[in-house]
Amino acid sequence: METAVFYPITNHQLPMTSSLLQGPRLHFPTVHYLPNGLTIIAEQMPIDVVNLNIWVNTGSAQESDNINGMAHFLEHIVFKGTPRLAIGEFERRIEERGAVTNAATSQDYTHFYITTAPKDFAQLAPLQIDVVCHPTIPDEAFEKERLVVLEEIRRSEDNPRRRIYRHTMEMAFDILPYRRPVLGPEDVISQVTPEQMRHFHDTWYRPSSITAVAVGNLPVDELINIIQQGFNDNYQPANINSYPLQINPEPAFSDIVRREFTDPSLQQARLIMLWRVPGLRELDDTYALDVIAGILGHGRISRLVHDLREERELVSSVSVSNMNHLLQGVFSISAKCDVENLQAVEQAIAQHLTKLQSELVKTSEIDRVRRRVANRFIFGNETPSDRASLYGYYQSLVGDLQPAFNYPEHIQSQTAMDLLTAAQKYLSPQAYGIVIVKPS
Repeated sequence: METAVFYPITNHQLPMTSSLLQGPRLHFPTVHYLPNGLTIIAEQMPIDVVNLNIWVNTGSAQESDNINGMAHFLEHIVFKGTPRLAIGEFERRIEERGAVTNAATSQDYTHFYITTAPKDFAQLAPLQIDVVCHPTIPDEAFEKERLVVLEEIRRSEDNPRRRIYRHTMEMAFDILPYRRPVLGPEDVISQVTPEQMRHFHDTWYRPSSITAVAVGNLPVDELINIIQQGFNDNYQPANINSYPLQINPEPAFSDIVRREFTDPSLQQARLIMLWRVPGLRELDDTYALDVIAGILGHGRISRLVHDLREERELVSSVSVSNMNHLLQGVFSISAKCDVENLQAVEQAIAQHLTKLQSELVKTSEIDRVRRRVANRFIFGNETPSDRASLYGYYQSLVGDLQPAFNYPEHIQSQTAMDLLTAAQKYLSPQAYGIVIVKPS
């Protein structure tokens, strides 16, 4: 299993209807709504596989502190049997047909998927749906899998990159649940009970919280019918009108907030500067920041890479990310450097941000990012699993597929003035969070 806040975006009592969404030439998915709130997306694609993605609108941000890590733990347990499938039978039947299945949990969602041959999809897809919707959560299997999850938590704590990420998220958010680990802390996972997990599943794993996406070489009507039959129409929507924690975005940093750590496993220091920025609920405000991230840190000729690594050799690496969570995003600049260069690197990054706020970006720089985004969008949508993941992500989190198709257009439309405005509004060189981790 891999290791990602539910928020009710779409109407949970939708009529049974289908509509064909006309995106760019490569994208022609059909969206089908059931009366119980389940959303089905299907697209025929002339590649001899079929991928089913099941997106559940719940992740670690849906949890209260006393069950932090439950969504990830549940992701493991759903594979431990249903009333129809004994423990191990799902995996056996999948492997017999040469199919592939896996799952991942994030702050904003839990995601299950299976890839099969078209001839096997009608038999195997209902099995995947069954394990997601009807896990028995047996006590014995729960205790055995608890040990697996606890070991995963320990490995995560032993991983320098994950430790640094945890420090970063704890700096980025004081209140929002993104500050907590997806895996949960060891002391919490040691105490949660099967009954708590059953309640969590019953509350959040409802058709009204699920988007099922199938892409591959079967007719769209057939894909929809297979998925529809696999779900139990007798489900009732869960009561999801409450959110366990404050849902308002946190204010921007008003000054420079520093936190320093030591890590004996590191050879070089790590510097992470970060800003609180809009999330997916303010999607239109994220595109300019995506372009700025590309201009600053994507590719050897990007500003920070060229200046700090290639020219001045202050860092061994530098990267820039505009991370989009549902409720709020994090714009971060990360560098790896010698301890004696930390101050110079921080000052140089602040100078680059000051320039972004005072000078229009050259058209040639914007064009480079536009081409990169357009090409990666095409390259990243070549397989059924790529397409199914794209559709599931946007429909589940944003409640709309159009941004999935239109992302390159939004990037193409960003002007130098848009970037200047975004830099001035969100990326202050005088107010940010900074995490520094030094070798001991």
